[in-house]
Amino acid sequence: MKSYFLWLLFIKICLAQAPEKLTGNPCISKETCGDCITADPECAWCSQEDFTLDGSRRCDYTGNLRGRCADDHIVMPGQEMKKNKDLEVSSKGVKEGEAIQIKPQEITLKLRPNSPFPLVVEFRQAEDYPVDLYYLMDLSNSMKDDKDKLAELGNLLSTRMNNITTNFRLGFGSFVDKVVMPYVSTVPEKLREPCSDCAAPYGFLNHMPLTTNTATFAELVREARVSGNLDAPEGGFDAIMQAVVCKQKIGWREKSRKMLIFSSDSGFHYAGDGKLGGIVKPNDGHCHLDNNGYYSESTNQDYPSLSQINHKIQENKVNIIFAVTASQVPVYERLSNLLEGSSAGKLENDSSNVVELVQDQYDKITSAVEMKDNAGSNIKVTYYSSCLGTKRENTNICKGLKVGTNVTFEANIEVTKCPKDPKEWNQTFQIYPVGLNEALTVHLEMICECECEKPWNEEKDSDKCTFGNGTYECGVCSCYSNRYGRECECDAKDSDQATDDIGCYFGNDTKPCSGRGICRCGECECFKRQNPEEKVTGKFCECDNYSCDRSEGKICSGPDQGFCDCGKCKCKPGWKGLDCGCRDTNDSCVAPNGKICSGHGDCECGVCKCYDLEEGRYSGTFCERCPTCPLKCDAFRDCVECQIFPDDNDVPAENCTACSFITIGVDKVEVKEEENEKLCVFRDDKDCQFTFKYKLDDEDQPIVHAQRTKDCPEPVNILAIILGVIGGIIAVGLALLLIWKLLTTIHDRRELAKFEKERQMARWDTGENPIYKQATSTFKNPMYSGKQ
Repeated sequence: MKSYFLWLLFIKICLAQAPEKLTGNPCISKETCGDCITADPECAWCSQEDFTLDGSRRCDYTGNLRGRCADDHIVMPGQEMKKNKDLEVSSKGVKEGEAIQIKPQEITLKLRPNSPFPLVVEFRQAEDYPVDLYYLMDLSNSMKDDKDKLAELGNLLSTRMNNITTNFRLGFGSFVDKVVMPYVSTVPEKLREPCSDCAAPYGFLNHMPLTTNTATFAELVREARVSGNLDAPEGGFDAIMQAVVCKQKIGWREKSRKMLIFSSDSGFHYAGDGKLGGIVKPNDGHCHLDNNGYYSESTNQDYPSLSQINHKIQENKVNIIFAVTASQVPVYERLSNLLEGSSAGKLENDSSNVVELVQDQYDKITSAVEMKDNAGSNIKVTYYSSCLGTKRENTNICKGLKVGTNVTFEANIEVTKCPKDPKEWNQTFQIYPVGLNEALTVHLEMICECECEKPWNEEKDSDKCTFGNGTYECGVCSCYSNRYGRECECDAKDSDQATDDIGCYFGNDTKPCSGRGICRCGECECFKRQNPEEKVTGKFCECDNYSCDRSEGKICSGPDQGFCDCGKCKCKPGWKGLDCGCRDTNDSCVAPNGKICSGHGDCECGVCKCYDLEEGRYSGTFCERCPTCPLKCDAFRDCVECQIFPDDNDVPAENCTACSFITIGVDKVEVKEEENEKLCVFRDDKDCQFTFKYKLDDEDQPIVHAQRTKDCPEPVNILAIILGVIGGIIAVGLALLLIWKLLTTIHDRRELAKFEKERQMARWDTGENPIYKQATSTFKNPMYSGKQ
């Protein structure tokens, strides 16, 4: 039986929460101050002691709380940001290790969940910034010609880098592979000399720590001997790990741009490959270089994984440049995408382009800045910047930069949710430019609880919680074990909370106490209203005295006409209706004919409600009018003609006696619409018009008035019409004749004028005929030259 009640209670709670979800207000369902302020950035909490007596929600939007909760009791913590260290970015000429390239350097931030804070971060690459370049080379036998070329170009590499920055240091290391089978041959002779004029194999060797004496670089490279191994992949990952983590032995400076040049013509072994040689111990990511510069744990620890290398280069701010031959470029390009701050370039088979490759990759790295962070899973950082343009975009990378160029990023820091463990509410993370050992440190305090919930603000064993059965905080009681209720007034030992709550539901309600009260130990305590005259009553708070129908803003039309009882008006004598606004009498609906609403309607609340019938719709104060009803003109026509115009009517005189009314003759018919009179107009066989009007009296008997004379049209004069038509035809004919004559005269005059003009312009003798020609013709022989 108990399980049944628990299941029913669960359904009730789900149904009760559904309307709140539909409202779109995420605040009102929260029961504690901490849950309230983390639900939405706009949610606020009212810690006022007696605030919920009228059913108000303590957690709501700030605008909804104002005016109902005292301002000093509204809890709504906001964002706070304090700059602990905000030095200006450096210009040229600063001392080594003192350059500042990011601003600010340290802040303290307080944030509520889901409330992003826009933080402006400025970056400028310092001029003449220190550069540490460590050249890590594969010295397997296949790289012999590359080693020789690097020795030739070593001085040129130093010169080029010194042109970029005067604060430059150079180092050199090499690698082969783990000295175990199947990576290298373990035959004693091969261990001493795996190939002709080759050095014994080794994992990694630091030949030259980083130093400003770059002149010795070419000499040490030339002196280094190649070695040999069996398989194609090399032990490059072991060498990268040691070169990155052995900061002191390699000589990395704290404040410098660290660049690791990785040169090889083969692939690489990675974590797990060591098992082939019987090495199962994982790589620990620590430095293991002996006094001679050799990697001492090469045969004891497995190769590092990609994630280990990525973590270490992030931690030590090292940029890796993979300088590999053409066949290996695709592999190392994919590898560089997985390692932060890394890139890959094509190396010629003999490394002849190594200087240009290093300079190009260096320019590529230094001409771009990428902002990243190491924030935890509950913190989201989104970057925006316009870089060197004007359009703001969602990006954390700016390219095309030059030394001394300022770039501004906007880092939107947002707490996505509060961690369950309060110890994680305070976190520190960094926003940093990739490849540089500088960062903005953010000390973030997540606002996941209210100040009034702090231990020093609690009232333990408070009298406000029924004889000290709970802790009073933020205006509510947090009950001790076996106590429940708003003020911890219920004892779980003497009652069942699930059963008690079920007893507070009325019928099919989805909320306890009809949503207008609170369930206390199985009984409803109804909320109080701000208006003391308004009261909520009933066992389940289902009744009130203010939810009845109103008339002109008055409940039940006012206290003189009725009162509200459990949502329905109870009218006083002489009044009726849902709002008691109707008098209990029909006197105001009696028409002049003594009938209620003229017999064409019903009296409701002292007003006639007229019928709407098929024959028409009645209207008027007493439903005395029917504008849409058919007229009775046709029914009265014969009687009117018979009585007013007996000489002109073909109806026998004796039929007039059958008429139920007597037509009254008048000189002129004038209709009075206010008396509901109707006008009738007809024409007889002679096209004469006669007019009459009628209305119905109180007994529905017609009263008819007719005009004594008919309006007949004047007779048509046929002779005048015929003569007019003949005259019109003659007139039109004469007009056409005159027009023809006029046009002919004009044409003749134009032709005469044209003739006279041509005659005056003639060029022949008037005595000769211009068309006459001689009967003879004369021809001349062009070949004839006279008599011989």
